[in-house]
Amino acid sequence: MKQLTAIVVGCGMRGTAYADYSLEHGDRLKITAVADPNDNKRGHAKDKYKLDDSRVFKDWKEIAELPRMADFAIIATQDKMHYEPALAFIDKGYDLLLEKPMAPTAEECKAITKAAEKKGVKVVVCHVLRFTKFWYKLKDMIDDGEIGDIVSIVHMENVGNRHQSHSYVRGNWRNTSESAPMLLAKSCHDIDILQWLIGKKCRRVQSFGSLTYFTAKNRPKGAPDHCVQGCPEADNCFYNAVKLYYDDKRNDWFRGVAADKVDPTDEDVMEAITSGPYGRCVFACDNDVVDHQVVNLEYEDGVTVSFTMNAFNEGGRYIRIFGTKGEIYADMEHERIDLYSFAAREHTVIELDKINGDITGGHGGGDTGIVIDALKYFNNEPTSKSICDVRTSYLNHITTFAAEESRLCGKVIDVNEFADNI
Repeated sequence: MKQLTAIVVGCGMRGTAYADYSLEHGDRLKITAVADPNDNKRGHAKDKYKLDDSRVFKDWKEIAELPRMADFAIIATQDKMHYEPALAFIDKGYDLLLEKPMAPTAEECKAITKAAEKKGVKVVVCHVLRFTKFWYKLKDMIDDGEIGDIVSIVHMENVGNRHQSHSYVRGNWRNTSESAPMLLAKSCHDIDILQWLIGKKCRRVQSFGSLTYFTAKNRPKGAPDHCVQGCPEADNCFYNAVKLYYDDKRNDWFRGVAADKVDPTDEDVMEAITSGPYGRCVFACDNDVVDHQVVNLEYEDGVTVSFTMNAFNEGGRYIRIFGTKGEIYADMEHERIDLYSFAAREHTVIELDKINGDITGGHGGGDTGIVIDALKYFNNEPTSKSICDVRTSYLNHITTFAAEESRLCGKVIDVNEFADNI
């Protein structure tokens, strides 16, 4: 494989998760420029990727105005900031590794897809679950016919109560108008993986869900706006910001995001939760995204899926797949797959942590796996079955938008008709 070069637009956790592949595999990937408005993150990226000052920018527009300086662009800005740089870098002829979701509206997703197809550039949207050992094994088992034809699926995404409070109550994805609907921001992973496993198009969707718990009506009597101000329920609250962000020194993710810095000090964290959004009472935020949602989906040939996203749990995903020759129950959190064969009338248990594999990193190895396959794809080399083109990703986004439309209007939505009206 020849070495490819990339620019990084957005040097937060997601952008660096992909770009960091270059640190150990410099023969395959080299980072040539970065852009981020945050001085701390931009400086950290400059040092990490050993860049000259001339290749470090505060604004991605500065790079877009220059002659093309890399083979592809990693776009990992906030959801609402995907659209403009995606179109700009497509126009410049860059291939894209684009963080999910493609964009927060169906119209913008369609525009990105059409622009990429017209220009002839490749866009890989970061549906990282496809590239994990867990989901790849499930796909292999289905494709090999181990349970016959899929008839129906029950799939659960357990967001986790602390994750919900961090990202979707206090954090960047708390408010639809500022980011995207919860189903798109969190579960476009799952809508994509379901279609990939089934291998057929979704025809109709129906959805219900709401914001039930993280609301003002559940605010404890006497609770201040910020936890550090002294809450009467501080010792009993699962979401006490002092406990989650300051006391817990092991949670680098929470601490770094709250302080908006790489490797923040205790002082940075305390300052952040004293006046910033991550220190707010979870019952006194401007959040409006749902904390639980169910989606029923009907695919071609009558395959049905029941999907649930819920905040009130420890976290993790599990799935039950019902086929004409057997059944699979799989738990991603514990990397365990249980296959029941109708013919043998017995269970076969596969523990993936005991299977050799070289995929490591975030999202169960998916963050590394997608970079490996994207580099092959951009290089016109054979890839795994995990890779998908921009059109496939777009159609799976449309299913997600259609499900959210169903939740809002209370009707069953025909996905093709919904797409035709965009």
